Amino acid sequence: MQEKLRLGVNIDHVATIRNARGGVHPSPINAALIAEKAGADGITAHLREDRRHISDEDIYELIEKIQLPLNLEMAATGEMLQIALKTKPHAACIVPEKRQEVTTEGGLDVVGLKASLREYTSELAKSGIRVSLFIDADKKQIDAAKELAVPVVELHTGAYAHGIAGELDKLQQAAKYCAELGIECHAGHGLTFNNVAQIAVIPQVIELNIGHFLIGEAIFCGLETAIKKMRGFMDEARGL
Repeated sequence: MQEKLRLGVNIDHVATIRNARGGVHPSPINAALIAEKAGADGITAHLREDRRHISDEDIYELIEKIQLPLNLEMAATGEMLQIALKTKPHAACIVPEKRQEVTTEGGLDVVGLKASLREYTSELAKSGIRVSLFIDADKKQIDAAKELAVPVVELHTGAYAHGIAGELDKLQQAAKYCAELGIECHAGHGLTFNNVAQIAVIPQVIELNIGHFLIGEAIFCGLETAIKKMRGFMDEARGL
C-alpha cells in the first residue's frame, strides 16, 4: 500500500467568476474553507501580475482565515517576492507567466533562468517559505532545480492531460529522478476525474494541485462533493 497522496485545491477560478461581475461573490476564501472541510490538504492561489483572478486582498485574507497550508504561486518578480516575504505563506511555487496566456502553458525554464532565479529562491528560503519550481518533466530542469537547492518541484501535467503520446512515461521517469535526488515531487495542471489515476499511482508523487476542473465540476455537484470525489479517485489509485 502506498502513502496517502496530498491534494492541494487551487481556488483561482472562484475569483475569476467573482471578477467577471465585480463585487465579492463568489468568495475564494469561502471556497478555501469548503475545501478544508472536504478534506483538502492545502490551498493554492496564483497571484498573477495582472491580478486577473486572485487579488492581494485575497492572499492576506487567506493567510488570516484558513488553517490549511497556503501555496502561493508567483512569478519571479520583485513585486511578487516582496508580497511573499510580507505574507509568509507556507510555500511559494515559482511559475512562468505571460500576460497574453489564458493559463500557464508550460514549465519554468530553470536551466536558462538559474542565475536570476537564485535570488528569489534564496530569499524565500531564508524567510522560512518552502520553495518549489513548476517545471516540465525534464531531467535537465530537475538538475537545475537541485543546483538551486529547492526542496520541491511541481511537474507540469498539461501535455499528459491533452493526451500527448509519451508524456506519462516522461512524468513517471521525472518523478523517479526527483526522488533519487532527494527532491519532493508534486504534479498538476489539467487533471480531471478521468485522468488523475495514472498520475496518482506514481509512487514518488507526493502531492497533486488541482483547480480549474474542480471549480468547473462544482457548478454541477458542489465544491465539497467534487473535492471528495477527486480524493476518492486518488485514494483508489493508491490502493487506500
